[in-house]
Amino acid sequence: MSSTVLVIIGLVIYIVFYKTYGGFLKNSIVGSSDKEVPSKRLFDNVDYVPANKYVLFGHHFASIAGAAPIIGPAIALAWGWLPAILWVWFGNVFIGAVHDYLSLMSSVRYDGHSVQWVAGKVIKKRTSYIFAWFILFVLILVVAAFGAVLGGIFVHKPAVPTAYFLQIAFALVLGYIMYKMKANFGVSTIIAIIFLTTSIIAAVYFPFHASYKTWMVVFLAYIIFAAAIPVNILLQPRDYMNAWLLVFGLAIGGIAIIFSFKPMAIPATTMFSAPIIAGQATPFWPAIPLIIACGSLSGFHALVASGTTSKQLSDEVEGLFIGYGSMLTEGFLSTLVILSIGIAGMGIVGADKAQTLTANAAAFGNHYIPAMKASGGPVGLFAKSYATVVNSVLGIPAKFMVVLAAMWVASFAMTTLDTTNRLARYTFSEILEPLKDSAKGVYDLFTNKWVASFIPAAIGIGLAWTGEWKVIWPAFGAANQMLASIALMTASAWVMRVQKKPSWPVFIPAIFLWVTVTIAMIWYVVKIIPIFMAKSPVQAYVLGAMMIIMLILNFILVYDFAKPDKNQEFAEDNA
Repeated sequence: MSSTVLVIIGLVIYIVFYKTYGGFLKNSIVGSSDKEVPSKRLFDNVDYVPANKYVLFGHHFASIAGAAPIIGPAIALAWGWLPAILWVWFGNVFIGAVHDYLSLMSSVRYDGHSVQWVAGKVIKKRTSYIFAWFILFVLILVVAAFGAVLGGIFVHKPAVPTAYFLQIAFALVLGYIMYKMKANFGVSTIIAIIFLTTSIIAAVYFPFHASYKTWMVVFLAYIIFAAAIPVNILLQPRDYMNAWLLVFGLAIGGIAIIFSFKPMAIPATTMFSAPIIAGQATPFWPAIPLIIACGSLSGFHALVASGTTSKQLSDEVEGLFIGYGSMLTEGFLSTLVILSIGIAGMGIVGADKAQTLTANAAAFGNHYIPAMKASGGPVGLFAKSYATVVNSVLGIPAKFMVVLAAMWVASFAMTTLDTTNRLARYTFSEILEPLKDSAKGVYDLFTNKWVASFIPAAIGIGLAWTGEWKVIWPAFGAANQMLASIALMTASAWVMRVQKKPSWPVFIPAIFLWVTVTIAMIWYVVKIIPIFMAKSPVQAYVLGAMMIIMLILNFILVYDFAKPDKNQEFAEDNA
């Protein structure tokens, strides 16, 4: 099939569902509130800070995207482009975007509190505490997965760390211009674009080389610092710059694919159980959500929506654009990944490997992962494929486009890292809340913003230390997607018990996702963890223990959802 037709189909699906299904959720499920939003009513100039909707869209998107919408679809092509793109499209509009929007709006209605706090209000009080432990494990796995992926990118593409750390320096200046000098928004935007362009051009000529473990130490220090400082100093301006990186990348990539008029050069389908995770036969169902995580849907998005975004939303009306819209934008990025590799990837892997891969569908399924690895992994294969398509259609030098594509992954992955650690700080402090009266000294020590930032960061980077991202990735995917199903159940309970509206648009996808991911997690623990033990026993035992504990917590949380506290008041309590 033509890639031009596929990209147009994707755009039509997203535009139509944003206007129709998104509008239905906004008007018929969420409604409107006459109460002032938390960012204004609870303004503290640290976490509660109202933001321009475009700045907040940039922060929210950069935080939720990370590396997953690029890495996941690139790996999933082992099953063929058709199942990958269908999971992305329909997962986006019926699960992912619904999950993100309702997680954001339910948090806004509860003073910007976290999704686990909301769960305690709309299900059972104990649900909040159990959910918090589950989330803490997920956040640690996010740090591990993205830290390992990012470390590999920084080592193999030394221009990327140059671009990223220049961007951080420029973001600090941009934040001063935007919030201290109160510059006009248009002027700030022009400056942001100049800073971003300068970072990419300078990176091509001044790459920075360092070892993988050196980068792990740098990441540890950086995410602790970034998690503790006010959001408007670094996060908001940096992510607004990232938003323009996204806009340029998507626009250029979308135009190039539309006018390439090239057919997909890889099979539509290969086999049901392609050798993907640890070289083992990996069944498309239920394993697909372990591979395509954030590109289709993600529980981590609920943590961002209810952890930072709900505290910065300046008007409820903007919630659909930021929550539902960001998920569809992320899905379009994943669509471009699938199509770029589909039309140009075989020219990247080399003639000998391409000949083997294109022999037949089964050959592609069996040999795609090793060929992808030899071509620079999922990030390398995508960056080179994307650059090839853009260069062939628009004539932009490939060396700049490779850096831009790799910067997509690196910028969003690093943004996810520091946002994750900020969320982990919030969550860790919530878990320790019972100690506030009984052991105040201990509570004050461990909830100190620097200590509470260090603990999850250290465990996550410790898991990433070996660089075994190919095993950590599906563990992150499993935990992340399970979190999505529980967050959807929380949203369903809010819709049904507080909003008094039909909950089927949320409940049905929540149950489907929960069944799928629960089976996938059990498969992963039984099949993959024993293989990992032979390579890295310490990390394997830690990872295996975390997965088993999360499975147990998962069943408790589902039981709580099915048996809520009937004597509990479910009304929103914001003033």
